[in-house]
Amino acid sequence: MSDAGHPGVAAVPLLPTDEQLAAFRLAAGFECAAAACGLKKGGALDLALIHSARPCAAAGVFTTNRFQAAPVRFDREVLATSAGRVRGIVANAGCANAVTGERGDLDARYMAARAAERIGAEPGQVLVLSTGVIGVFLDRAKLDRGFAALGSDAASRAPADVARAITTTDTRPKIAAAEARIAGGTIRVAGFAKGAGMIHPRMATMLAVLTTDATCEPSRLDRVLRAGVERSFNRISVDGDMSTNDTVLALASGASGLAVDDSSEPAFEQAMEAVCASLARQIARDGEGATRLIELAVTGAESEPQAHRVGDAIACSPLVKTAIHGRDPNWGRILAAAGYSGAAIDAARVALWFGDGDAVQLVERGLPLAFDRARASTLLGTDPVNIRIDLGLGSHGTTLWTCDLSAEYVRINADYTT
Repeated sequence: MSDAGHPGVAAVPLLPTDEQLAAFRLAAGFECAAAACGLKKGGALDLALIHSARPCAAAGVFTTNRFQAAPVRFDREVLATSAGRVRGIVANAGCANAVTGERGDLDARYMAARAAERIGAEPGQVLVLSTGVIGVFLDRAKLDRGFAALGSDAASRAPADVARAITTTDTRPKIAAAEARIAGGTIRVAGFAKGAGMIHPRMATMLAVLTTDATCEPSRLDRVLRAGVERSFNRISVDGDMSTNDTVLALASGASGLAVDDSSEPAFEQAMEAVCASLARQIARDGEGATRLIELAVTGAESEPQAHRVGDAIACSPLVKTAIHGRDPNWGRILAAAGYSGAAIDAARVALWFGDGDAVQLVERGLPLAFDRARASTLLGTDPVNIRIDLGLGSHGTTLWTCDLSAEYVRINADYTT
């Protein structure tokens, strides 16, 4: 499924071009700034602020990892105590502020307080995001320099730079936007994300910020966000590792003057899912050391959860991912992963294809077919790589995104902190 499958989504390739980054903007009603405070090495942007002039509706979806980072705990508290009304988000890269105990909680509150001071809000009106190495304390002196820079001419006001400020091992920022026509006009959803390693969300290190100019009650925004996340960020995997910090936040400014109600919610949900899906695909394509995106369609399932379970096992298999990296049509690894997924499938009904419109079928009713190995190898070298497995059990299905696994992934992660 490409971005073109979502009406109203601004087309973004597997990774955004410089021109698309330069043209990117948040939804109306939001301002932003990015600065360097020294948490990243080399003076790179590492502190970002997104805010509105007035309280806006907010919603969040968070990691289910038991070791939840201090910002995750803080944001949950803010959303509960503020009744889903906040003014903005502050984010840092270079330090995850995870597994940092009471000091980490205090540092998250400190970040919110400094950001609130910068935009003239209350500390309880600011959400916090952090990404980086686990088990490292935030350096408040560096944060102070960063907050001073955010209010100076040294700060960048470009939304693409805000997206760039939260990256770690990403090669590019991830951006996406979509529009939805509702009664009275058009509303916009625009967001950005980061993530390249430790990606396997269950709501990856994955962060995303989504903005919309619609007027939307927090409860409705939460419902729409969760639906979008379930079919996007919860359908990607780079390495099978779930982060301590995974967070997706959505803010609705109401600047368009158009309200989302029961009749317009489906269109709004479609735009939100379109942006989430585009960002998710970009994260999977930019996986650490990745050379290709893998788009895995699981069809013929009895239910969507069954399809997801099968696809999840395949997407997480190092043997599958390395075979695809080497363009080796070793399809048995795919069936083996489906078989150990825990889903109740019937091996005698499974079919398998490589490719999309020019697909090569490799398996029919659980048995191998004669196929052109050279052609199959070529299809595994396309970007994205399309694979479809049909379970032959029903009419449900889902699409998951992952990437190939290369020696570069090992190089990046073998000495990450040393």
